[in-house]
Amino acid sequence: MERCTADQFRVIAFEEHVRARPALYFCVERGSPELPTEVLQRVVWDALHRRDGTHGQISVEITADLSFTVEDDQIHSADRRRRPLPGFYESLLDKDRWAPAAAAALSVRTVIEVWLNSHGYRQELAGAAPTGAWEERLAPRPYGTRTTFHLDPSYFGPGEAIAWALRPEELHGEACKARPSPATFPVHDLRPGVDRSPGK
Repeated sequence: MERCTADQFRVIAFEEHVRARPALYFCVERGSPELPTEVLQRVVWDALHRRDGTHGQISVEITADLSFTVEDDQIHSADRRRRPLPGFYESLLDKDRWAPAAAAALSVRTVIEVWLNSHGYRQELAGAAPTGAWEERLAPRPYGTRTTFHLDPSYFGPGEAIAWALRPEELHGEACKARPSPATFPVHDLRPGVDRSPGK
């Protein structure tokens, strides 16, 4: 019997793993025309479902075929001074929320804004890694996160684009029945030539 040694194993970084096996995170393989939409769907699901089992208030903007923004009212993990705890790659990507980190791994640029205890923080990422330390900003509200993803056009196939075809009520599972929430939230598709009303 052939024995395995430590030399035969290689530790794969989170970002590399997401890009190599996207179906483990987004249900479809690279090359599927559904992948951009599945990335958006997973980020939206994460934003909508709070860690305590309740549902939050969210909004979605689709700004280009491979770019979107999701805003939510979840409370970021904090230290004793009520400042953000460093997350994935020591960034503002909360370690309790893997979906935005996985989406960032498939992006060329991600901008994340966190509002915590009425203080604002902003950081830009290349992939899932920060390009610099986060900056303090004014906060538009006490708590929440707004993240903008620019998906990597060299990773996605030619002509692939977000096609929002999922109704908000379909973003709930069996566990959600015990904690009902509003069925709609605003989806603003800002791409030229798209006629989509908020909340559709």
